[in-house]
Amino acid sequence: MPQRLTAREVSMLAVDTQHTPAHVGTVDLFTASDDFDYEALVALISQRLDFVPRYRMRVLPVPGALAAPVWVDDQDFDLTFHVRRSALPRPGTMRQLQEFVGRVMGRRLDRTRPLWEVYLVEGLADNRFALVTKTHQCLVDGVDAVDIGQVLLDDTPDEGSEAVIGASTWEPAPEPRPVDLVVDAVREGLGDTGSLIDSTRRGITHLLGTALAVGEAVGGVGGAVSDLAGSALRGGGARAASPLAGFPSEQRRIAQATMSLAELKKLRMNGRYTVNDVVLAIITGGLRDWLATRGETVRRGELLAMVPMSVIEEDGEPTSLGSYVAPHLIQLPIGESNALMRLDQVSFGTRAHTDTGRAVGARTISDIAGFAPTTLHALGVRVGESLSRRPHDLLITNVPGPQHPLYAGGAPMVASFPVLPLAPGHLLSIGVTSYDGQVFFGLTGDRDAMSDLDVLAQCLYDARDELAETITQAEQARQPTRAAKKPAPKKTATKKTAPKKTVTKKAATKKAASGRPAVKKAPAKKTTVAQQAPAAKKTATKTATTRKSSAKKTPATKTPATKKTPVTKKTAAKKTTARKTAAKKSTGGRR
Repeated sequence: MPQRLTAREVSMLAVDTQHTPAHVGTVDLFTASDDFDYEALVALISQRLDFVPRYRMRVLPVPGALAAPVWVDDQDFDLTFHVRRSALPRPGTMRQLQEFVGRVMGRRLDRTRPLWEVYLVEGLADNRFALVTKTHQCLVDGVDAVDIGQVLLDDTPDEGSEAVIGASTWEPAPEPRPVDLVVDAVREGLGDTGSLIDSTRRGITHLLGTALAVGEAVGGVGGAVSDLAGSALRGGGARAASPLAGFPSEQRRIAQATMSLAELKKLRMNGRYTVNDVVLAIITGGLRDWLATRGETVRRGELLAMVPMSVIEEDGEPTSLGSYVAPHLIQLPIGESNALMRLDQVSFGTRAHTDTGRAVGARTISDIAGFAPTTLHALGVRVGESLSRRPHDLLITNVPGPQHPLYAGGAPMVASFPVLPLAPGHLLSIGVTSYDGQVFFGLTGDRDAMSDLDVLAQCLYDARDELAETITQAEQARQPTRAAKKPAPKKTATKKTAPKKTVTKKAATKKAASGRPAVKKAPAKKTTVAQQAPAAKKTATKTATTRKSSAKKTPATKTPATKKTPVTKKTAAKKTTARKTAAKKSTGGRR
């Protein structure tokens, strides 16, 4: 019995319309190699399709939409239909490549064939070429099928060029007859009404009118089917009065930005924040500046972003990576003018998820075999659009990739930009991938509504610089405070030392001239100096020595000196003036 599409995969088909095609893409840039061309790419993909059998299958609806469609082998599978070749006028620019990607991503995939395409784009400047992948969300479930980009890339340049032992001899399995599909659907629905409702819900496709008609014909389940159909189509709609809400056109516009992972790690403030926090803060600041250029009011405002995250509990989309992807809503404070405060508020929102202990770390995700970001971006889109019924403004996926070079057919990959779809009611989505020391931002917008999408890309650079400058200023503001607290004892000691450096003779002179108690012995000293008038002509040092020795030799019984106090005071005053002059001369010589 063919494998039936899951309810989530059917919902992805339901929202796949002309205005909202439900495919995920990547733009991988490579350095050109002489051994890699279109023929080599076709051979490489042909070898790797054995790892993802679903890439040879197409979706087959059940007659009357009695049940969900089934996966069947494409009897007329043509690899060259899916692997296509294009070129830009040399030397091709990134702007030209973005225009090409926008046109490719705006077109729906052919429902009658396997739902994927790969484009080889040649002619880029700097001797480069691009691989543009385009895969429907219902095709990539992370378990039975991963993104085609994940199986094309190798860890070494030799892996892709080696011949595969036992070349593929794939033969399509016979396609089931329509009557067999109907019988299987009826058999599944004979259990009970609830089972039939669930079966009908899984059978909702782009032909919703047919599905609803069948449900009403059964009787008693038409209303339930209608509710389920509406729920599947609504998904996580845009919030009312959101500046990013609107009805997408059939065309897409692409913009990109590249930043150094090492520079973003420096903005974590010694591990206080994560790289994911920094990335979301940069996006918040970029959106704030960009909306301001459009005349939008950003004061006291915020945007609600759907940010799918990897978890270890079975409450999300299962993957072959040993984890699950679950939706998480985070507020982006675009009304906050301070870049550091924006980072802190975003970090508070992400911690609500990581503190639960369910989060899978970036290192764990990036250490897995192969190139998982392409698959995880697809799963993030699936979860963001199907699991959350709460309105939000935009979808943001941030997936860490391996931090070492990868190769396709021996050609080294130098960049990888994600391309996300637009959900109904949304005009912008942002995907982020880190790879080999770089962080790549992929912006997808409606072509008519987002004519200035390149301005948003530039605003991301400005927001990064603003955040770096704000963090530097904050760190510098804290450094003087710490420095002032530590040298405080040294400054006190210096003040105490200053009086010691003052010439002692000045202090002695001032004491002699003053009437403080410390100078009570002055009359004896001055009388002795008066009796030794010739000694006054000597140096100040000898005078001080004579004063000390005279003070020692002069007994306290010299009453006559006391009686001649008036005369002695005059003489002492004159001699004191002489000492001051001598002291000044002596001190001036030391300055």
